[in-house]
Amino acid sequence: MASRAPPPAPTYAQLRAFHAVAVARSFTGAAQALGVSQPAVSMHVRALEESYGVELLTRGRTGVATTELGAALLDTTRPMFSLEAEAAELLQRATALLRGRLRVGADGPFLIVPVLAAFRRGHPHVALTLALGNSSEVLRDLLEGRTDVAAFSDRVEDPRLFAVAAAKSAQVVIVAREHPWAARRGVRLRDLHGAPMVMREEGSVTRRAIEAALDRAAVTPDVVMELGSREAVNEAVAAGIGAGVVIEAERGHDARLVALPLLDATIEHIEYVACLEERRRLRAVKALFDLVPRLPRSPRRKRP
Repeated sequence: MASRAPPPAPTYAQLRAFHAVAVARSFTGAAQALGVSQPAVSMHVRALEESYGVELLTRGRTGVATTELGAALLDTTRPMFSLEAEAAELLQRATALLRGRLRVGADGPFLIVPVLAAFRRGHPHVALTLALGNSSEVLRDLLEGRTDVAAFSDRVEDPRLFAVAAAKSAQVVIVAREHPWAARRGVRLRDLHGAPMVMREEGSVTRRAIEAALDRAAVTPDVVMELGSREAVNEAVAAGIGAGVVIEAERGHDARLVALPLLDATIEHIEYVACLEERRRLRAVKALFDLVPRLPRSPRRKRP
């Protein structure tokens, strides 16, 4: 009995279509990114799946997701198409002006917006986009290729990333100006026991850090509301719903609020700016990193 012939090797067009859909999580978005029709993208992905008798993508109400095999294939195609983008930039360096698009993600605007403003002044022909989310969302988008650069306050030891420490700040408690604590010079963790508080959503680095400190101090606040952004926390606190916690450098300049330092705890956050290791040499990415402030490195201790 003759053995079955192996399927042909996947074509560049098939892999390119799959990669675009997996990154965009949408056939429509992939078609727009590639500059082709949506039926053409669907045809290439379907041909790839049928050729090997596998399922790489699933379609649901929230968009397109990769299967376990699709996620593994995406890990393979990501460096392939990153090198393609790097080659294109290398060839474009003959032009005097930096052009193109730079996609940035951040868990807050306060560090990255001044950097983007300086970048814009130096490179006016580069289109910039900024997507805000919590640190987990920002990191996921960076690792899955939906952004080129990310700023977040959550240290991640991942060999796929190139990251620099850009800024450091501590958490403070914020209250409305009419709050009984507003005239204090600060608060202690025990003051928060049973106190009405508004908190960020699960997955927020700010929330994880304050909850760890409260657990160590055996303090349980009355969490009356969970909110999905710093702006929402500020509004809830200003409305008198409860106290909140924010990172000092990111609290903004809202005159309705008073920031109170924690007198018996220091909860510091370091803000990192990161990109995928294989993309750090791309011209636009490198130009942005040249503008990022950097914390001084701690001196190494000498061994006794």
